[in-house]
Amino acid sequence: MNLPNSITLSRIVMIPLLLWILSPRFPLQGASGVQELLASVLFILASITDGVDGYLARKRGQITTMGILLDPLADKIMVTAAFIALVAYNPSVVKVWIAVVIIGREFLISGLRSIAASEGFTIQASDLGKLKTVIQIVAVVSAILAHQWYEWNFWGFIVPVKWTAVTAIYFATLVSIISAVDYFIGFWKRVDHAAADRRKSFIMTRKGGRSISPAE
Repeated sequence: MNLPNSITLSRIVMIPLLLWILSPRFPLQGASGVQELLASVLFILASITDGVDGYLARKRGQITTMGILLDPLADKIMVTAAFIALVAYNPSVVKVWIAVVIIGREFLISGLRSIAASEGFTIQASDLGKLKTVIQIVAVVSAILAHQWYEWNFWGFIVPVKWTAVTAIYFATLVSIISAVDYFIGFWKRVDHAAADRRKSFIMTRKGGRSISPAE
């Protein structure tokens, strides 16, 4: 077990801990925002590990099959768990249909990548996909904090917590849809190109292997 894979596993371990903190059984529930702050810090730490494990794996030359499997799996579980928990924890900000769209997008991309792998090519993360990840982090953290605070006032400087949460959630939903369409278009082009190459190879093989009659 190398360091990058250990960091990825730590992200998976953080997921049930996040769900416990956001649950009604958390012992510090309602204690002046302690629950919200702990959940926010934990989600931010988990999100940071998402970039750290990949960076270390590339830098140390420790890219393994286990890491390739675990990293996207941990990401999908983290996003899914966070939005499902927020539907119950802060339903005024995270609607059910929003969670369905965002989670559905994650599984759609996973499916496309699996098909792409079986076809012999990969779908690289697009700039839209990276933007979506950043916005999702802001959306989840702000939605958690908006459960306790409507706004923060720092020495006269007002931070609209709930407005930020609602805006980030809807923006994340929009970017998720757009990035899903972008991924699908890229996937379709690659699949169509791969299919054309297979047809061309098949035709050339048949021509090269056909029998030649004496008349020819």
